[in-house]
Amino acid sequence: MSGHLVRFKQVDVFTSVPFKGNALAVVFDADSLGDDHMLEIARWTNLSETTFVCTPTDPEADYRVRIFTPGGELPFAGHPTLGTAHAFLESGARPRTPGRLIQQCGVGRVALREQADGWAFAAPPARVTPLDRSDDAALAAALRSDALDLDAEPCAVDNGAPWLVVRLKSADACIGLTPDPAALAALTRRYGTDGVAVYAPHA
Repeated sequence: MSGHLVRFKQVDVFTSVPFKGNALAVVFDADSLGDDHMLEIARWTNLSETTFVCTPTDPEADYRVRIFTPGGELPFAGHPTLGTAHAFLESGARPRTPGRLIQQCGVGRVALREQADGWAFAAPPARVTPLDRSDDAALAAALRSDALDLDAEPCAVDNGAPWLVVRLKSADACIGLTPDPAALAALTRRYGTDGVAVYAPHA
C-alpha cells in the first residue's frame, strides 16, 4: 500500500462502556483510497467491519460510507451505520438538518434520526426469497438437525447483507447445533448468501 496518512478511530457500538459492545473502525477522508486499499485496511484492523467516510455524490446525503469486512465490501450493515454516524458527529461535522443524518451507502440513502437515548435508523426494506422446498433435506443435513420448523419457511433475507434464515423447533436445538461447515457453505453459495442465522421460540 502506498504511503499516505488518513485519520481513523475505533468506536464501540451498542454500549457506553469502553471495550464492550461491537467494535468498529472508522476511516475518515477516504476519497483517495481505492478498493484494494480499503480491503487491506479492513484486514489490518481485523474487526468485523471497517467503514470509510467519503464525500457524498448524493446531494441529499451528509456523507457517503463504504463498509468492508476482512473478506470484502458490504452494501449495508447495522452497527457500522450507527458507529459511523457517531464518529462523523464526534469529529466535529454537523448534520445538514439538525437531528437528522442521511447516509449514502451501497443500498442508497439510509436516514438516521436523533432520539433521546441516541441515534436510530430504519433498516432498508428486506428482500425475502423462500428456499426451494427441494432443499429442505440438504438444509437439515447441513445443519445436522432434525429440528427444522418448516411451518416457517426457510428464506434468503437480504437488506444489505444476505443471510439464510432458518427457524428450529426449540432454543435447545439452536444451542446444540453442530453443523457441517462444507455442506453449509455450499448451500449458502447456492443462494448467494453470506451465512446462516437460526432462531427458535424460547419458552
